[in-house]
Amino acid sequence: MMPETLEGFVSPRRLPAHEKKIAGIGKDDIRVRLFGTVIDSNENALVLDDGTGKISVVFRDPVGIETGKTVRIFGRVMPAEEGFEIEGEILQDMSGVDVPLYRKTVELEKGE
Repeated sequence: MMPETLEGFVSPRRLPAHEKKIAGIGKDDIRVRLFGTVIDSNENALVLDDGTGKISVVFRDPVGIETGKTVRIFGRVMPAEEGFEIEGEILQDMSGVDVPLYRKTVELEKGE
């Protein structure tokens, strides 16, 4: 089945971003969804901690997110010198989210 077109242009489909814990990211992962706390940030990069590990996330454009914020990030997994880093595509502020309820929902979706 061909992706939808707009005036003759093919719209490429992205692979889905799978919910992952940082410690569970592996070489077979392409796109991931991460949920955690920003522990360091600058104009277009941040360090995310989800309780299982820490990972650097780099964005093409400035994101301006404060440390201490709870966020969800969608991005591509990129190999780095020590493990992986994420090329960030989407950054969502999740400060108002009930974290235990969010985690329970993710577990139920995965069937854990």
